[in-house]
Amino acid sequence: MPITGTGPNSAAMPVPYYITTAINYPNGRPHIGHAYEAIAADAIARFQRQAGRDVRFQTGTDEHGLKMVQTARDRGVSVRALADEMSGYFQGMAAKLNISHDRFIRTVEPDHHAATQALWQRMADAGDLYLDRYEGWYSVRDEAFYDEKELVEGEGGKLSPNGTPVEWTAEETWFFRLSKYQQALLDHYAANPDFIRPESRRNEILRFVEGGLSDLSVSRTSFDWGVKVPGSDGHVMYVWVDALTNYLSGLDFPDETGNFARWWPADLHLIGKDIVRFHAVYWPAFLMSAGIALPKQVFGHGFVLNRGEKMSKSTGNIVDPVALADAYGVDALRYFLLRDISFGQDGSFSAEAIVTRANADLANSFGNLAQRTLSFIAKNLDGALPEAGRSDEADAVLLASVAEATTAFREAFADLGLSHATEAWMRGVFACNQYIDVQAPWALRKTDPDRMHAVLGTLVRAIRSLAITILPVIPESAGKVLDQLGAEARDHAALDDADWYTRLAASGFRIAPPTPVFPRLDLKEEAAD
Repeated sequence: MPITGTGPNSAAMPVPYYITTAINYPNGRPHIGHAYEAIAADAIARFQRQAGRDVRFQTGTDEHGLKMVQTARDRGVSVRALADEMSGYFQGMAAKLNISHDRFIRTVEPDHHAATQALWQRMADAGDLYLDRYEGWYSVRDEAFYDEKELVEGEGGKLSPNGTPVEWTAEETWFFRLSKYQQALLDHYAANPDFIRPESRRNEILRFVEGGLSDLSVSRTSFDWGVKVPGSDGHVMYVWVDALTNYLSGLDFPDETGNFARWWPADLHLIGKDIVRFHAVYWPAFLMSAGIALPKQVFGHGFVLNRGEKMSKSTGNIVDPVALADAYGVDALRYFLLRDISFGQDGSFSAEAIVTRANADLANSFGNLAQRTLSFIAKNLDGALPEAGRSDEADAVLLASVAEATTAFREAFADLGLSHATEAWMRGVFACNQYIDVQAPWALRKTDPDRMHAVLGTLVRAIRSLAITILPVIPESAGKVLDQLGAEARDHAALDDADWYTRLAASGFRIAPPTPVFPRLDLKEEAAD
């Protein structure tokens, strides 16, 4: 049943759920890390829609900043031309990977500029912005300022904590009074222990904030590609003020009616672990200053490693997720990333691992289960749904096992335990395969047709439950299985509808000879090299 509000005027209104990814910095084409975050957020959004929530899902591209200026200069094109081209690649990735976003936002859009300037003005009105001179270390690659104490020594000199080059910067700049919000942030973390997840990220941020906050430089004068600072000629906003505001501008801020009133504060900012500081320290401080409610949760997921190694241009091991999806299938890629990587931790991938996992879980287990069950019904019952037949305790045991697996999936998914959820789902699949092997409906067809009907009916019910459950993870493939079971099975919110089978049988629906949904994968030669 849909999750609805409890207020006197909200009984019929589904509860809103607002989820965002970090908007991607498009100075290069998408890599597998971008795909991982988009897929995870999409699966969460689909799961919440399935639960009856009124979901708003936003992603996009963060197109300002010095890196974009330098990349465009190196390529001999205008910065806007580079932004248009590169943002198109990210939009194409989202379409290819079946990402069901409600808005793909670009920071070059006029409404985003207006929203960012409105947020700036609120911070100024609060007395939290002042003009001064900045001298310190800046990483162009991270678009981040660092204190001397945070730097590490590298072969070529000083490096940021992320191992990126830093340069000494000196210019006139606007500062934000971040130091003013140190205690307010600590108080918020204490009152809302799930504000930052997982626990390892929370501990990192606590240590950082407890160590003392310095005021933050929030404008630049060395380039002009960005959102202009209101009333301050020559200044553009620090890219992170601009980028973070997308979560508001995508809801039509500064208009606080309509979309903003419906979906803010965000339920989940899903981001990479390397930008947790911006989302869990700077962003809530900006919002506190502006008098805007804070998001409910920031979750910093881990990195996706290529055969255990971090991907970088220098090592040449960056993988194009679109090419990977073309080679092995979108749902195989989605399933592998959410099944094999423990959400919140780093995880490794390879083409071999994707093939192995997809074949084992999807082709050999769930796909084979659905294919042989539905094929048997199409061939031996002329596609008619099995009748009640002679039931057995084994039927009830199986359906209870599947119900337990699907419940465990939903509980884990709701808590962002995505890999634990898919593992629980597989327990239901394994139970079904064990059941069909023991019950052997192909043998019962000759010896006990009445019992055969009961077995097949039990399997149809179980397969439908498993397909609906895994739909957020592999929407295209699970949807095809549901299509083979009849259009009514697409009523995703009706997982607990006990009457669907009776209604579908009475409608005269027949199962057609099914086409395999999960073909076995072979490793491509180029991937094996």
